[in-house]
Amino acid sequence: MAVWARQAARCGWLSAAGLLGPRSRSGAARVCRGAAPLPALLSGHRLLPWRLHVSVADGAQPSRAKGEGCAPRSSLSVAVKQEQAAPETVSDLSTAKLYEDWDDVPPSSALEEISEEEAVKIIADPLLPPQSSTLRDYVDHSETLTKLVHLGVDLSQVEKRQKAGQLLLTLDFEKDITKILLFLKDVGIEDNQLGPFLTKNPYILGEDLEALETRVAYLKSKKFGNAEIAQMVSRAPYLLLFSVERLDNRLGFFKNELGLSVKKTKDLVIRFPRLLTGKLEPVKENLQVCQIEFGFQRNEVQQIAFKTPKILTASKKRLRQTFDYLHNIMGIPHNMLTRFPQVFNSKLLRIKERHMFLIFLGRAQYDPTQPSYISLDQLVSLPDEVFCTEIAKASMQDFEKFLKTI
Repeated sequence: MAVWARQAARCGWLSAAGLLGPRSRSGAARVCRGAAPLPALLSGHRLLPWRLHVSVADGAQPSRAKGEGCAPRSSLSVAVKQEQAAPETVSDLSTAKLYEDWDDVPPSSALEEISEEEAVKIIADPLLPPQSSTLRDYVDHSETLTKLVHLGVDLSQVEKRQKAGQLLLTLDFEKDITKILLFLKDVGIEDNQLGPFLTKNPYILGEDLEALETRVAYLKSKKFGNAEIAQMVSRAPYLLLFSVERLDNRLGFFKNELGLSVKKTKDLVIRFPRLLTGKLEPVKENLQVCQIEFGFQRNEVQQIAFKTPKILTASKKRLRQTFDYLHNIMGIPHNMLTRFPQVFNSKLLRIKERHMFLIFLGRAQYDPTQPSYISLDQLVSLPDEVFCTEIAKASMQDFEKFLKTI
């Protein structure tokens, strides 16, 4: 290092003094090419490598009297001698030697040629697609998506939800998602349920944690227990996306519209929490259909809705078809339908097939005051084998043969 410093200094000082001819100056430049700036290399060092001596020829006066003109410069014989103390022979410094002295590795050039063997060993990362219709193309590039897949999230279902894919790509797993996962576990969502839950509701990952905690605190203030809240959140994944004001309005709506007590209202939404997250218009319409079109009394509607809350969100067309067949074809009165409202949740085809089979056997009796009475619950809830042997008093083969005739 010291040799390089002295050589660089020597080149710089001699060039500055103008004592190197064109050839020497070129040689100095060749030696010093690629060196760091001198101030950086020579900082703190004082180098005086040479001295100048001037001798005057015989007969020449070293000084002139006052007023005399100057003699021509050619009349003076000036010899300039350069004295150097202990000159050293500096070998030509190669670039490799320079980097070796600096304990560094020479950088490779982009234009440097490489062998075919070296080229084959180069592995380039796949490019991130600028746009895609599927999250699958981003999994290898996103730590967040990779960890969600390991958690059990079905990205093929998530990407079908509006803007859900864009949301996941903007989230950081450690910063944004981990805290939501811990919150869901505190609410009561089991580890094996986190994947399916987030598949149904990925939007909760973008919610503010404090807002989520506030909504859970509201449910607890309404005397919902921890297990009940966990059940409600599991069955209605969007529940915690609703503000406290909206949750309060929904509870008030069902309490007032159905004329239920606070306890029964709580029981209603615990069993069917989607009443709190779905639209209210279908509920209002079905309530009107039951009272105006079907002719149920208000207290009967209350009993039907409390026993079978799913009827409040069912298709109006399906409700009309089922009621028409039960009441007008089978002759089931309103009071019997009120006692067994779960019949409205059954498939109309199953009701028709079993009723017609009982008529064929002469056992279609739905009046509780008559012998061989068959309740609506037995008609629709039992498996085919049990229905045939215990209710129809026939074999399964007889039932299957009958179905081929209709």
